[in-house]
Amino acid sequence: MKGKSSLTIQFVEGQFVDSYDPTIENTFNKMVSVNGQDFNLQLVDTAGQDEYSIFPQSHSMDIHGYVLVYSVTSMKSFEVVQVLHDKLLDMVGKIQVPTVLVGNKKDLHMERVIKPEEGKKLADSWGAAFMESSAKENETAVEVFKRIILEMEKADGNAPPEEKKCAVM
Repeated sequence: MKGKSSLTIQFVEGQFVDSYDPTIENTFNKMVSVNGQDFNLQLVDTAGQDEYSIFPQSHSMDIHGYVLVYSVTSMKSFEVVQVLHDKLLDMVGKIQVPTVLVGNKKDLHMERVIKPEEGKKLADSWGAAFMESSAKENETAVEVFKRIILEMEKADGNAPPEEKKCAVM
């Protein structure tokens, strides 16, 4: 999917990386504070997924939430993210998992083909959170990952944790 590695690296390292090998799967760890609570996030940046990808079972074990990213400049990526969401639900055997749907590349106004309302409508149909971002902006990258923590907390019944270890893919 378009820009998920750039978004992850922006969040973890605070820098924008335009070119990145999409065939490499990477795991990152980062401490983040949300509402005064510390969370140790483990992020799994999956290797280039498409609608034909078969998810390894490891992508559903000990994972607490998912950030699904599409490019607002690509109808294909918007379609692929829908197929991937269906595959995720099949794999985890649930009708809903904590998810944030992210329309990335919001800064590319002239190339936009997916309206924000379309992303929001899709996220609503999943019971997921929705936001748009630009991997070029650290602030929106940070907000994406704070939002998935809030979604995971909501699914957990909002138990106030001391320090939680969360795995996000």
